[in-house]
Amino acid sequence: MSKKAVTFENAKICIPTSSGGHLTHMLNLKPFWESHERFWVTFNKTDAVSRLEGEKKYWCYFPTNGNFFNLFRNFFLAWRMLKKEKPDIIISSGAAIAIPFFWLGKRFFNCKCIYVEVYDRIDKPTKTGKFCKKLADKFFVQWESMLDVYPGSEYIGEMF
Repeated sequence: MSKKAVTFENAKICIPTSSGGHLTHMLNLKPFWESHERFWVTFNKTDAVSRLEGEKKYWCYFPTNGNFFNLFRNFFLAWRMLKKEKPDIIISSGAAIAIPFFWLGKRFFNCKCIYVEVYDRIDKPTKTGKFCKKLADKFFVQWESMLDVYPGSEYIGEMF
């Protein structure tokens, strides 16, 4: 049995993102994801609950930055979500919740991975960006100066 042919038009999208500014980045990409079947993985926080009302979502463990226990727990959560949902594309701007989804999605689930480095980084990489750059099929930056920080990335300009 072969896997269905996937085109962008019929792609299912997974959006793992921290709440707050990272969530805002992904919401600003609505023209990209709005016509697709999708699901979100984020923190069960007030902003995410209200801003993702009506969206299919799963809650991940947090805090994630510097918390290896929750990073470990989120690897198991990512495995279950990717196995259950079978997305074709994973897109994120971080933060640490992107790591298990990118790693597992790329290694075991044949997902295309797209990363958008956050707007507030002008001349230095983020930890998540450095990790995800190695796995991303497409890596976008919002400042031209970041093209030197992430060779091979693409400049898309400001998302705000």
